[in-house]
Amino acid sequence: FVVPIENIGQTTFSDSLLITYWLEDDKLNQIALSKKMKSPGFAPGTVLLDTLKLNSTNISGDNALWIYANPMGQVGYQAEQHQFNNIGRFAFKVNTDITNPLLDVTFDGRRIMNKDLVSAKPHIVISVKDENKFLALNDTSAFEIYIQQPGQNTARRLAFGNELVFSPGTLPKNSCSIAYTPVFILDGTYTLTAQAKDRSNNLSAKSSYKISFDIQQKPGITQVLNYPNPFSSSTRFVFTLTGSEVPEVFTIQIMTISGKLVREITRDELGDLHIGRNITSFTWDGRDTYGDKLGNGVYLYRIMTQLNGEKMELNSSAADQYFKKEFGKMVIMR
Repeated sequence: FVVPIENIGQTTFSDSLLITYWLEDDKLNQIALSKKMKSPGFAPGTVLLDTLKLNSTNISGDNALWIYANPMGQVGYQAEQHQFNNIGRFAFKVNTDITNPLLDVTFDGRRIMNKDLVSAKPHIVISVKDENKFLALNDTSAFEIYIQQPGQNTARRLAFGNELVFSPGTLPKNSCSIAYTPVFILDGTYTLTAQAKDRSNNLSAKSSYKISFDIQQKPGITQVLNYPNPFSSSTRFVFTLTGSEVPEVFTIQIMTISGKLVREITRDELGDLHIGRNITSFTWDGRDTYGDKLGNGVYLYRIMTQLNGEKMELNSSAADQYFKKEFGKMVIMR
């Protein structure tokens, strides 16, 4: 607040000017704020601008700032013929922040479904965004994160440290994140629970975010299905990876019934792959290496994988029945 005070009399103050502030809250309680002493020499017609900084964090609702100005004599306030022009009242309202912050959780850059299979060494990011542009999300005590391991009945609260790193929010873009980089050594189902609140104590949700996920440490891959099959214009590839690393070599070889190689789809073409269930963003349009459309009919395909220089083991699945000696069949019907 910037408050102007004018000497409307005809005499220069020989004494100091005392300025007293107090706050009247929405319950009419009076809260002392500060007293300021201005030096003597306040001349007639002079306007003095005084500034008061007030923290509005805990004073929501209808409030009023009061100011009282009076020259100080030897024994206290000086007598005045009139007091009405020595005092000022400035009403103001502080709106309460009632908007919940937004909490989001990703595993290796993606949102998962409950009971999804994830990497044994995941990069989990818990991010919180708040619309409040004045109160930064910069306090770790506003977060509660728990992990429940397979076979345990209770969850353990995680402490901030090497595995749990906090990146505070900055204003005006008020968004913070927590990076959780565990190494899960047990196979089975884990449960992550997260809750957050903003600086106004608004929870991210009435109930905590909770997600269960499965860990299978042994590297492996299921048979790769193409979907739809048969197809006319395009098809995608569906499979599941286990372990903690994506294979560096992942090649789909497509051949005619006689065994002639007509198309080889590489790891780079398939796009982003991750541990767990994959449906490729890449779609094959039924064209050969040279871009020519293949004719209608049945084609064979197989998958070539390599992780750390070795072929990945095949994990059994319901798709095994559609493969013979690691070869699958796909049908083009235009």
